[in-house]
Amino acid sequence: MASGLNKMASRVLTCLFTTDAGSLTASQLAQRLQVSPASISKAIAFLESQSLVRRERDDRRRDRYLVDDELFYQATIASARANDQLVETARQGVAVLGAHTPAAARLENIARFLDFISESIVRAAEQAREVLHSQRATPPGDPTPPGPDDGQPAVAPTLSGQSGQPASRS
Repeated sequence: MASGLNKMASRVLTCLFTTDAGSLTASQLAQRLQVSPASISKAIAFLESQSLVRRERDDRRRDRYLVDDELFYQATIASARANDQLVETARQGVAVLGAHTPAAARLENIARFLDFISESIVRAAEQAREVLHSQRATPPGDPTPPGPDDGQPAVAPTLSGQSGQPASRS
């Protein structure tokens, strides 16, 4: 199984991520990337189908395409849920083939593997979202993340869910 973005979708996504506003119109994208509007339209359609970009109307009724941190979280969750469909299909195959056949055992192993991976992805995405949102709550210029009010030093959050070392308060 291969995954990833084609070249044009990658270019569009990169262009959106590297603009300060985080959003552009199709015309602006075509101009910046020096490609046809049709190329942009096709790339945007794919990116929207993967929940990697969002479309909004601006005050001049033009479609603007934008990216934000939440879109990657949503795309990751959608990917995990797609695996859930594969798990269900594999388990249906186990029932059809008979639980004690070698083919059914392979399907059950596939189902167990994908189920474990999906649950891990969802947990990691939720945890990363929580950590990144808490870091965003820190005022600009304040290197200290919010900590407990018990006089103890704040502990830097980690993506592994383990407490890190005391955060620097310099």
